[in-house]
Amino acid sequence: MSLADTDTERGISGAESPFSEVIELNVGGQVYVTRHITLVAVPDSLLWTMFSKKTPKDLARDNKGRYFLDRDGFLFRYILDYLRDLNLVLPDYFPEQSRLQREAEFFQLQDLSMRISPRMSKDNSISDDICQSKPEEGVLQCGIGTSSGMETLRMMSAMSSAHSPSRESRKSGYITIGYRGSYTIGRDIQTDAKFRRVARITVCGKTSLAKEVFSDTLNESRDPDRPPERYTSRYYLKFNFLEQAFDKLTEVGFHMVACSSTGTCAYTNNDPNEDTFWTSYMEYVFCRD
Repeated sequence: MSLADTDTERGISGAESPFSEVIELNVGGQVYVTRHITLVAVPDSLLWTMFSKKTPKDLARDNKGRYFLDRDGFLFRYILDYLRDLNLVLPDYFPEQSRLQREAEFFQLQDLSMRISPRMSKDNSISDDICQSKPEEGVLQCGIGTSSGMETLRMMSAMSSAHSPSRESRKSGYITIGYRGSYTIGRDIQTDAKFRRVARITVCGKTSLAKEVFSDTLNESRDPDRPPERYTSRYYLKFNFLEQAFDKLTEVGFHMVACSSTGTCAYTNNDPNEDTFWTSYMEYVFCRD
């Protein structure tokens, strides 16, 4: 089979493709620019199907005409890196292997999914050789009735305890929670005031502490791949409830030690029928001894 025949079979023949050579993607709010041939590098994958078997009018777009995918925009960078040369290179201290594997499965990249299987993760020492799962029963089969099975259970219990941070092993440190929001002083003719609108909750502190507390609710897109012992002020949370952040901090032993706030009038009008808008910024400092 010739190269031209192969391209035609894959649906990426330049003469027949309705897509441009360079394509813009909006993946979960993150913008990527790549070549069409990169997106169709793996036959029978989801992106291959989208950009070789469909036409541009069949695909969802954002308000700027970019093709839209409602997936994790931060992790898609690794999906795209893999498609470029079919090789996987992850940074040191990469904590998102299980989530990246889920993305690989969604995009139907079976080889990539196998490469980042949990059994290959340094943080997961339980392999398929120890326990095998039967999905239809939803239980682990470990040879419970035998002495070797009991020994396996003891090993699993010890490993589980090792991976669950005890109170003694928890690291001390500080985390600062900040938010910038707005609120409205009601009109003179109104009795009700409009309460705060939190725009974004930021997280400042040591990377390892922030990830321990907030886990997958932490958005790292503004400061990805930062080593665990470094500090950052660029993380923010995927939810907008301060009380939810406080609950998560309290659950792992943090307590509030200080707070501060500022407020400025963003818009005012002498007309008593108009609202007065204020913006505010507050910080809450939490500590774990």
